[in-house]
Amino acid sequence: MGERTVAQEALFYGFSIDRHVPANHLLRSIDRFVDLSGLRAHLRPFYSEIGRPSIDPELMIRMLIVGYCFGIRSERRLCEEVHLNLAYRWFCGLGLEGDVPDHSTFSKNRHGRFRDSDLLRELFETTVRRCIEEGLVGGEGFAVDASLIKADANKQRSTEGSETVDWEAMAETSRSVQEYLDTLDDAAWGAASETKPKFISRSDPAAQWTGAMKGHAFFAYTTNYLIDLDNAVIVDVEASRAIRQAEVGAARTMIERAQDIFGLYLDRLAADTAYGSAEMLGWLVQERGIEPHVPVFDKSERRDGTFERADFAYDHERDLYTCPGGKELRSRQVAYKNERPLVDEDGMVRYRASKLDCDACALKPQCCPNAPARKIPRSIHEGAHNMAHDIAKDRVPGSGVSGIHSHR
Repeated sequence: MGERTVAQEALFYGFSIDRHVPANHLLRSIDRFVDLSGLRAHLRPFYSEIGRPSIDPELMIRMLIVGYCFGIRSERRLCEEVHLNLAYRWFCGLGLEGDVPDHSTFSKNRHGRFRDSDLLRELFETTVRRCIEEGLVGGEGFAVDASLIKADANKQRSTEGSETVDWEAMAETSRSVQEYLDTLDDAAWGAASETKPKFISRSDPAAQWTGAMKGHAFFAYTTNYLIDLDNAVIVDVEASRAIRQAEVGAARTMIERAQDIFGLYLDRLAADTAYGSAEMLGWLVQERGIEPHVPVFDKSERRDGTFERADFAYDHERDLYTCPGGKELRSRQVAYKNERPLVDEDGMVRYRASKLDCDACALKPQCCPNAPARKIPRSIHEGAHNMAHDIAKDRVPGSGVSGIHSHR
């Protein structure tokens, strides 16, 4: 069995942490790419020149990287793990005797100088620039998507959406309420939709009550990602309310920011049907020149056997439809003394046939049996909608690239 091993105290130790971290350890692979040299310059205005020295910000960032890589979500546990694990100590530059900061230090810095200086956004953009320099970002094909993040908000501390709440008074003592009020005009938050949710959290009103997971409803946020398709590199991220309109607003913000900050001019954007509204497609095609690889639903299809919108031919030059019976449908059939707006609040133009034409038409039972005359709604973004529809129809299977370019 051998003799029992007994620890022998020695006067001197020759110990190297570097030799005890395996060559194939994940942190070794990451460490050679971590460059935090600009961290202190970015944070210098947010530190005092006098008083007791603060915790090294690079140490805290490296500890947060460890927590992210190894799924350690609790800051208290993260401090314990870094204290005990040699590889973590090596990555954080602590050595054997270096002190690990208290977990409360993270909270104070995240809600204080890290937030005020927008440090995490700065680090994220620095990383993306490095990926661009290394050729990992193609800058042509991108995808956008959103993920639900459950909020730490209790249903028992909520109020009904129709109830009046004095948020201004609550903001005096609650940081989350003040942040909610500060973002009421943002496209990804308050301005995303005028629809009132069923419940509003008093402790975190920015969290959205949602049943999107098809189970029990809960309060949540949405994390939105803009991803380069060459190597699946996330080039931007934006938080929003957990509703479709907010996700669309966040997508616009990320596309604009990727262009302004990194000079990335998107050629193609892949997304799911949540981003397939006529307004969003029009913005992509007409304002940004981006080819939308987005599946769209054709709401003009009919199930009662009557003529569909596809049976009516549209004349771009004359701006009118021609019905199967050869009659014209126009956006204006008569001249009004006070002209009515052609486009309604939903961005739709309605083309109408003459009642006299419809009454005398033998095809009326197949066209508009229950209406005096046929109407055809057309979005002002119809061209972009048609382009997305054609791309989905003509896309080469497996290639992710469409052969449709004529719309551009």
